[in-house]
Amino acid sequence: MAAGVNVRFAGELQGFIQQRVLKSGLYSSTSEYIRDLVRRDYENEEQRKWAWLKQELSAGATADESEFVTLDAEALITQAKKRKKAHAR
Repeated sequence: MAAGVNVRFAGELQGFIQQRVLKSGLYSSTSEYIRDLVRRDYENEEQRKWAWLKQELSAGATADESEFVTLDAEALITQAKKRKKAHAR
């Protein structure tokens, strides 16, 4: 069961919301309008996260193969374990 959230608006915000709901005819209720705003905000945040990830990965995705370095996973793990032991002392 979904938890409910109650929000009260007064003054100019209340009037603005009523204009969006009653005058535009796009929404049948204030709740529908608020849910739409939250969904849009959620979608914008998800798009922002994907854009950040694309930007972070772009250097590697466009790099020339000559820039890549071969790594040995076992050697990296061994080095990490040694560093962990050294820091634990």
